[in-house]
Amino acid sequence: MRRPGGFPFVFGHAADWNTHMQLANARVWLTGASSGIGEALVAPLVRKGARVAITARRSGRLETIAARYAAGGVSTVLAVPGDVTDRAAVIVAARQIERAWGGIDLAIFNAGGSVDHDRQSAAEGGEPFLSNSYTATMALNYFSVVYGIEAVLPDMLARGSGHIAAVASLAGYRPSASLPYGVSKAAVIYLMNGLRFEVAPRGLGVTVINPGFVKTPLTERNRFHMPFLLEASDAAERIVRGLERGKKEIHFPAPLSWAMKMLRIAPYPVYERIMTRFLRRARAAAAAAPRR
Repeated sequence: MRRPGGFPFVFGHAADWNTHMQLANARVWLTGASSGIGEALVAPLVRKGARVAITARRSGRLETIAARYAAGGVSTVLAVPGDVTDRAAVIVAARQIERAWGGIDLAIFNAGGSVDHDRQSAAEGGEPFLSNSYTATMALNYFSVVYGIEAVLPDMLARGSGHIAAVASLAGYRPSASLPYGVSKAAVIYLMNGLRFEVAPRGLGVTVINPGFVKTPLTERNRFHMPFLLEASDAAERIVRGLERGKKEIHFPAPLSWAMKMLRIAPYPVYERIMTRFLRRARAAAAAAPRR
């Protein structure tokens, strides 16, 4: 069955809400596309036949990525620079894509990172808790998703079709090492799972993506052992497969994600003991590791 807007869906039971999707000819908007998972997602999406609009602040980097997919003067990748922490800029980017392609079928809000002023301040003997760590990280990881949803939702609802995905993290399940980062990712998980109840009955799919440790510029700053560390290209392939299957949650790698799911429902004293040991070892490893 083909929904309006040229985005084909195959429906299961109505109560399933999320649906399988075909990426061929899909109009995809991808944020945070200049590096890491975002950059890695471009190749498998294009390989599946999608047109991909990529957004990040580094316009030169976006143009370089788009040029890889230009053939005969026609590119399947559209560079749309913008600051995802700026609501007006996000809306402008969405409208630019809609004008170019007539709509957005799949939005993947991937931009994110950690603005951890706390860690730097504590290392320098300053304050161990700074509010700007939280406000800056929430702006990047959470409000960028909020702005993106606001930008794409009206047209998707008008058509009665479309899919919204956002990259959160296994770190959002329960408190762990980086508090500002984990808080923001927990908010994304809550937002996406709540949004589904609002828009799925009106024909839209919603997916929350919870990766574990992935080799990116963000994790390169970590000075502790990261179990089951994945290459960004591997993470991207898993995400695309999950989106094609219409999964409500894409989580990986399985050994770590299922362990984290068990910890999420474990009694707090059990969780506290496990995390206390883990954090003690992580801090000791970080203290012993050479500074980069």
